[in-house]
Amino acid sequence: LSPAVAEMKLRDDQYTLDHMRAFGMYNYLHLDSWYQDNVYYVDQLGRVMNLSVTLDTALQKPREIFRLPTDLTAYDNRLCASIHFSSSTWVTLSDGTGRLYLIKSGKRGNSASEKWEIVFNEDLGSPFIIAHSVSFVKSDMHSVAVLLLRVEKDELDTKGSGFHITLEWITIAEINKEGDHRYQIFKRRVLQGKSVPHYAAIEPSGDGLMIVSYKPFKFVQDEDDKLEENDNGKSTNEKKDPLYYWQQTEDDVTITVHITQDITKDDIKVCFSPDNIRVTLRDQPPLMEGKLYSFVDHESCTWIIRDNKSLEISLIKKDEGPRWPELIVGDTRGEFIMDSSQCSEITESLMHLTSEVMNPNPEKENPPCNAQELEECDAFLEDSASLCRFDGDTLKVTHVINLGSNQYLFSVVVDPREMPCFCLRHDVDALLWQPHSDQPENMWEHIATFNALGYVQASKQDKKFMACAPDYSYAALCECLRRVFIYRQPTPLSTVLYNRKEGRQVGQVAKQLVATLEANDPILGFQATSERLFVLTTKALFLIKVNSGN
Repeated sequence: LSPAVAEMKLRDDQYTLDHMRAFGMYNYLHLDSWYQDNVYYVDQLGRVMNLSVTLDTALQKPREIFRLPTDLTAYDNRLCASIHFSSSTWVTLSDGTGRLYLIKSGKRGNSASEKWEIVFNEDLGSPFIIAHSVSFVKSDMHSVAVLLLRVEKDELDTKGSGFHITLEWITIAEINKEGDHRYQIFKRRVLQGKSVPHYAAIEPSGDGLMIVSYKPFKFVQDEDDKLEENDNGKSTNEKKDPLYYWQQTEDDVTITVHITQDITKDDIKVCFSPDNIRVTLRDQPPLMEGKLYSFVDHESCTWIIRDNKSLEISLIKKDEGPRWPELIVGDTRGEFIMDSSQCSEITESLMHLTSEVMNPNPEKENPPCNAQELEECDAFLEDSASLCRFDGDTLKVTHVINLGSNQYLFSVVVDPREMPCFCLRHDVDALLWQPHSDQPENMWEHIATFNALGYVQASKQDKKFMACAPDYSYAALCECLRRVFIYRQPTPLSTVLYNRKEGRQVGQVAKQLVATLEANDPILGFQATSERLFVLTTKALFLIKVNSGN
């Protein structure tokens, strides 16, 4: 490649692990998932260059598609330029100075129909990289939502790295003013966290956001919202006394309600039915009302006033024995009081699960888990990441999944109309998950498995990028320099092969390949398609044919 790729090396003030993750490990090669084998990069002249492959025998040189209007050499603290393909005809582009471009591209990958035209550009403050973007139409209005990632200095953070991460979620919409169609910023929201997210993507409808990160993210509110929330928060934070207390034995339930001294028995109305209770004082709304957890013998239930201070209600259980986990279904205003005999009973029933000594019976076959058997490559750097879904309207978290030891490996676009998939390590394997924001019952679907990839990748100390084919036919990873490892899915064998150790016939074998590039420059970009691997260094773009076309 001449001129070379516009690589931005980390500056002296970008010294944290987060800077390294966000900018030092940035993938400079952009795959356009809407079109087959179509990749882009930005060169040192600020030109967006494209290579579209249809035939391996007729490879053409990368061609210039677009030139960034700003003179980038004038900026000191800029980041690398970033590109994201929002749809088959829309592109978001950042020049690394803090300016965002929204571009109408026409059909890409074809020199006749591809013409990049700026429809919106604005300076949005400090430099950022584009993490994700989507194009959608809502109530007849075309919008593009973009997620911008920044690592910013945090003056308040004296104990940590002194930086925090912000994700700015911007929606740009086509506003029609007196026949004049213009794209303008419609909404800006900011999330803040303390670690660079492994994965951050906007849902195709623009209604929500999913983030996989080690430390949690939360929305930063405007002052007005904060005041409003504080008022609401005050009322909810003051701990209210329980409305009633209740106790139970195997055959009855006793409820105690505090009352004022001026209340007489004529003011109290208690209605019992087989599975319902209703308590009213004077002509006020019911104090307690609702469906009981289980049935009672309503004709034997009674109530009395004790010492003019409390109303005591006795319910006789229809079925003796089972404990009730709650009194009135869904009512959290009461407090259950357990007596000491019940406490000791529960403790006794749990005794078999605990032990005084660390491993009471070491001779026993199959000890539960021996940490010494784990290899060095099985140890994770981080405690555990979590997957969160945020709602775009309420800005609240609707789902949280703690990924535990399921280490995040990489993300890949399988269907450009859906959210990117993410790959997690499950024991020794790697499993690919497809988010479906429109299916609350099946929000994350397991779509593919790469056997033993979780274990194999852990031993590659120098790995820089990981990817897999959109058709799951292979997974690949590359080191910082030269070497690329390809792991194919198992395929049936044409000959008979026996495993001597186990004495069984092996039906299929998964092949591993290693490619060594003739290059001394570090690998800057890495993308996988169903047929090819694209590997970018500063001065060269390599194509590795992995599968022959169908």
